[in-house]
Amino acid sequence: MSRKKVGVLISGRGSNMSALIEATKSPDYPAEIVGVLSNKAAAPGLLTAQENGIATASLAQSKFLSREMFEDMMTQILEGWEVDYVCLAGFMRILGEDFVLHWQGRMINIHPSLLPLYKGLDTHARVLAAGDAEHGCTVHFVTPGLDEGPAILQARVPVLSGDTPETLTARVLVEEHKIYPQALAMLARGEVSL
Repeated sequence: MSRKKVGVLISGRGSNMSALIEATKSPDYPAEIVGVLSNKAAAPGLLTAQENGIATASLAQSKFLSREMFEDMMTQILEGWEVDYVCLAGFMRILGEDFVLHWQGRMINIHPSLLPLYKGLDTHARVLAAGDAEHGCTVHFVTPGLDEGPAILQARVPVLSGDTPETLTARVLVEEHKIYPQALAMLARGEVSL
């Protein structure tokens, strides 16, 4: 079986990246992570990737004259790794339309809400403020609109009395680590497409 090559974009510890790395260690998993790219040189996830023998790179957007130049360099790095797919795993930058369209159908993201609810940041606090009975996470295709691409998989968790943003975050993260590898496998096997 020829495995699909995946590049992962991170900004921090990359816990979802780690879940993907663990999944790819299974011999029958249909994808392999060939590179991890961060917009922060100090992102702890880069060390995790290196410890797993995965190529890494970091680019600071502040070193480029424009977002377009920064994203062009990201594309050059990803294409240098010959990636088939790009996974966003806590990459804390909004991507420009040209970059998104270049990778459209080949780039997925994990978002901590039941999209289309709660796009953007602070989803756990917003769920609690709204008094919702359930929360969750969504793996979706990345399109130019923020958190608007079609969903591939979702997981739900109940909101419990006494929940804080931190306790809710922890419970949702457990589900993120389950469904992101499942969604990537579905994409790599050609079971879903945009």
